[in-house]
Amino acid sequence: MRQKLARVIGGVAMLALVAGGTACSSSDDTASGGDACGNKIAFFGALTGPSAALGINENNGVKLAVDKYNKENTDCKVELVPLDSQGSPDQAPQLAQKAIDDTKILGIIGPAYSGESEAAGPLFNEAGLVTITPSATRPSLSEQKWKTFFRAVGNDFSQGPAAGNYIKNVLKADTVFVIDDQSAYGAGLADEVKKVLGPSVVGSDKVQGDGKQVEFSAVVTKVKAANAKAIFYGGYYQEAGLIRKQLTAAGITAPLVAGDGVNDGAYITSAGAAAAEGTILTCPCQPAAEARGTFVQEYKALNGTDPGTYSDTAYDAANILLAGIKAGKTSREGLLEFVKGYSGEGVAAKYKFVEGGELDPAEVKVWAFKVVGGKVVPDQEIPKS
Repeated sequence: MRQKLARVIGGVAMLALVAGGTACSSSDDTASGGDACGNKIAFFGALTGPSAALGINENNGVKLAVDKYNKENTDCKVELVPLDSQGSPDQAPQLAQKAIDDTKILGIIGPAYSGESEAAGPLFNEAGLVTITPSATRPSLSEQKWKTFFRAVGNDFSQGPAAGNYIKNVLKADTVFVIDDQSAYGAGLADEVKKVLGPSVVGSDKVQGDGKQVEFSAVVTKVKAANAKAIFYGGYYQEAGLIRKQLTAAGITAPLVAGDGVNDGAYITSAGAAAAEGTILTCPCQPAAEARGTFVQEYKALNGTDPGTYSDTAYDAANILLAGIKAGKTSREGLLEFVKGYSGEGVAAKYKFVEGGELDPAEVKVWAFKVVGGKVVPDQEIPKS
């Protein structure tokens, strides 16, 4: 009961913050060059292509935040601009420049993925355009001295050890095979897991991500020869599903553990429900169904589907930007300073940013989810170290 009450209070607190600021037309920033209205924020992530499922989850959360804000501020609405990166680092610089060139875009929710964040981050930093990623977890992103980078979730220094601890302490697997997709995210996460598991790692291999590889017989053969009791995959759901499907077809029943890039129902579609059953998926986030207040109901009413991984953190990230705009921070410089000093409750977590734009480590939670009966369901919160 106490936990449920806290969730409701937290949701109300975020709404009150967004609604309680001064009108944008009275802003000091407006006098220094910001527009009174006609302001924009953008979502930057995959909305089409093989990585789209997670991006759509996030964009739908942002849409809800903007929809609610505009209903409460009919005289000074904010426009949401979707920037479809397809999750590709190659497309990210050009897309970032497009956002930078639109001077009415005051802030970015995203980039959603680590590789595209690495590619776009220097441009956003030079332009002074604030970004809050709901999901890019590579630790090195906060080490670039970008003044515009903020992260609304924990990084892989929290998720990697937690995944390793789950394999060691819950699955009690003393032999593990580690695979990654060579992406900034996948390889980094796999490296953190290896550090925890140490000599329990009896083999490792790399595959190609971004839909470039669909046949994994070589890695299946290596896993089978290693006779591992568990498999860890660092990468995204499209390849993870195919790997799990082909492992199962080869008679390999060792459980697959993967990170938040696989934590989506699209993984089950890719693998097939029978092969996916029992897969463990970690995330430096709470279950979206546990979001405070009326978020779940409102999200489903607007989007026609339940919230997925990072829908709630994207909603919170958008609300931080919207709170700043509502408070009159309608220049890029003003909104950046607002985010830097922000502290408040969202539907997914409490937000306060520390050095490098990281979320305060005290607020980071890591959860394990499990595929059961063809659905991804919460399993347990796991220690970060």
